[in-house]
Amino acid sequence: MTDDKDVLRDVWFGRIPTCFTLYQDEITEREAEPYYLLLPRVSYLTLVTDKVKKHFQKVMKQEEVSEIWFEYEGTPLKWHYPIGLLFDLHASNTALPWSITVHFKNFPEKDLLHCHSKDVIEAHFMACIKEADALKHKSQVINEMQKKDHKQLWMGLQNDKFEQFWAINRKLMEYPPEDNGFRYIPFRIYQATTERPFIQKLFRPIASGGQLHTLGDLLKDVCPSAITPEDGEQKTQVMIHGIEPMLETPIQWLSEHMSYPDNFLHISIIPRPTD
Repeated sequence: MTDDKDVLRDVWFGRIPTCFTLYQDEITEREAEPYYLLLPRVSYLTLVTDKVKKHFQKVMKQEEVSEIWFEYEGTPLKWHYPIGLLFDLHASNTALPWSITVHFKNFPEKDLLHCHSKDVIEAHFMACIKEADALKHKSQVINEMQKKDHKQLWMGLQNDKFEQFWAINRKLMEYPPEDNGFRYIPFRIYQATTERPFIQKLFRPIASGGQLHTLGDLLKDVCPSAITPEDGEQKTQVMIHGIEPMLETPIQWLSEHMSYPDNFLHISIIPRPTD
């Protein structure tokens, strides 16, 4: 891979200042103060909110406590989506800190998966990495790794250790020089204005003529409504890690440098602010 290590670092250390408040109908023994936390964009809510849970459980009647879940302006937040994706999709044009509501009751079964332990997050994370490697290398890289390498990827993410994670992950970002890129790009496109979970299809980073496909090429093929109509103004923003990449950016470069730790490019299509 072309080694733009500063980009990898900036992506890894992206943080979102967040204010957690307890839902007003939760029964408490005394008033629950808000809790502030800098959330890592690349992690998962249920992986980094132990302090939030402890903070609010202190004021709860224990018989009132069941599984914790989070919501933003009425939308339950899917823990199996990375935090940065959740913010870009639901809150990217709002003032900081991000205001998240904490619940301990009335788990929304229809909207969220249960997450009873960190083992569930690890299993989801590793399943994503394996799916991404199937697309990129026909699973050859991940299958050649040892169990301890898989564990190192997970521990690097869990403990927020950039070097520990990338020592292994860089192998997943390599390809034979004669290939000029991955077999297919692991990506998912999320649209804030639809109920559809996400769009995912096979897309090669290199065109049949040998030229590099760009982000614009991907969107034209998969989600043309995200590209500016020629006769009208652009109604949407394309966000990855809180920024709007240029549509001319090669999709291979984005895949190597702007993928989340699960090795997928998570791309949000959101309404452009009108003010």
